[in-house]
Amino acid sequence: MKQYLDLVRHILDHGVEKSDRTGTGTRSVFGYQMRFDLADGFPLVTTKKTFLKGIIYELLWFIKGDTNIKYLVDHGVGIWTDWPYKKYKESPAYQGETMAEFSDKIRNEVGFAEKWGDLGPVYGSQWRKFNGVDQIKYILTELKKNPDSRRLVLSSWNPAEIGQMTLPPCHTLIQFYSVNNKLSLQLYQRSGDVFLGIPFNIASYAIFLMMVAQVTGMEVGEFVHTIGDAHIYSNHMEQVKLQLTREPRKLPTLKINPDVKNLEDFTYEDFKLEGYDPYPSIKGEVAV
Repeated sequence: MKQYLDLVRHILDHGVEKSDRTGTGTRSVFGYQMRFDLADGFPLVTTKKTFLKGIIYELLWFIKGDTNIKYLVDHGVGIWTDWPYKKYKESPAYQGETMAEFSDKIRNEVGFAEKWGDLGPVYGSQWRKFNGVDQIKYILTELKKNPDSRRLVLSSWNPAEIGQMTLPPCHTLIQFYSVNNKLSLQLYQRSGDVFLGIPFNIASYAIFLMMVAQVTGMEVGEFVHTIGDAHIYSNHMEQVKLQLTREPRKLPTLKINPDVKNLEDFTYEDFKLEGYDPYPSIKGEVAV
């Protein structure tokens, strides 16, 4: 996917060395925008295999308003497990469990997920009850009765609750834009891990756009991705350079079940990826 590789090149060519919360170190730029016309195909990175199952389940988890990793772990998705596991390891309750053993406890031990699996009022909580407001419901209602509104905004950044979150939201603000019955979405992301996170974010919000367009009876337009601090971690440099040696392949197609008319009714089985021919996956450690 050319837009993604252009971002990687831009950071390598113009980025600056910058310290970060994790102590890993990054190469960073500030302020970058990518545009994806979904008529050109589904924007899933092809220069490495991407975990679409995790992307879909995470998005469904957000929409549910859930903030406990149990739903994800129960479906074999561990993309949020690092943070509660780190907290557990630092507690007196830790008995040397591996992350796999921690996940088994989340999945099977009564009361364990309730105590150790909740992330605080992260994305799902803000989407569905931001200071008591269901932002998703508001947007869906407005799109149907007032599609030209310039107030179709969803915020995950709630200053009053940031301190209660295991990880403050990186993708912070979404705005929908409707014209001639075609729906577009812009994401403002305050912080973007370009190797591990950004490919997930691109695909996730493209899917979200497709879902909202379908349940509001609109066609799909563009996904616009604006990033504040776009960075490559120092321990991901070889991985991104490897991707730059790989010629992007044709974008796949994502089909969603046309019979689903309510956003909350989507399930994992309603999504079908076709024509995805990526290069092999590339491993990299999450900076926690």
